[in-house]
Amino acid sequence: MLNRRQFVGAASALCAGRIVSGPGSLVLAADEPDEFTKSIAGQVGVTTSSLSGHLVSKPGKDQFSLLELPRILRDELDMKVIDLNTSSVASYEPAYLEKVREAARDADCVLTNLKLNQKGLDMNSPDADVRKKALSEYKKSIEAASKLGCRWARPLPLQETPDMTLHIAAYRELADFAAERDMKMLVENYQWMESDPNSVVTLIRKAGHGIEACPDTGNWKDNDTRYAGLKATFPIAVSCDFKARAISADGSHPLYDLKRCFTIGWEAGYRGPLCLEHANADRVTLFKELALLRDQLRGWMKKAA
Repeated sequence: MLNRRQFVGAASALCAGRIVSGPGSLVLAADEPDEFTKSIAGQVGVTTSSLSGHLVSKPGKDQFSLLELPRILRDELDMKVIDLNTSSVASYEPAYLEKVREAARDADCVLTNLKLNQKGLDMNSPDADVRKKALSEYKKSIEAASKLGCRWARPLPLQETPDMTLHIAAYRELADFAAERDMKMLVENYQWMESDPNSVVTLIRKAGHGIEACPDTGNWKDNDTRYAGLKATFPIAVSCDFKARAISADGSHPLYDLKRCFTIGWEAGYRGPLCLEHANADRVTLFKELALLRDQLRGWMKKAA
């Protein structure tokens, strides 16, 4: 299996016609990572879904807004990568988006992507008007993500397996729209994709350029599918939701093996970011647990390197 760097090099070479044949294989030179990729390599970050109930538009006691998050993330958790979802963004007004972007820049944080989690949208519907509405709303969010300085956006997979012709056409429309804003679309293993370890890779191969992988370590139907899915997906990943469910008092994670998830990615050549997705209703406990997960990942990366 190609690792991530080899896969990217292979894809670039195929597009550019740069292929050198070797005995029984292709010998391909990988492209050098760009400045954005370099800036987030080796980073442990956070998804804003982890902060549900704490991150709000009008903060009360012990709560904070998106404008405050970058400084809090740096000062309290020593992290810089922020993976957004639409419920975290209070407004699409340009002035507000610019303030959020400035707050991230001032705290030396990076807003990597925006997950489009609006409910009630179906870009795969057989009804053309329903598809049009979903794509229109998603494009507004992609425009907002662009103003925030994000590199990627991810539409929300639904529970029912889509008509793949419609699904791929919708992804292509969004990818072309995003490309005009120097962005790309992401595919995450969620909902209908969770039972097939090859679902992300298969969709990206069919949908083509401008679409990249964001594996979620938690979103698989069982552990056999999880580890096989991560092994298939990490070689082409550009971001990762490193999801942890309930953590035991000793820091262990009974539901599945977090270190094994990390190791699969590392051996595939994936170097980050690893964006923590873990929730707790108590802010103090949440930040302690996020720090614990952060330190585990940093320790594993240091040892692996």
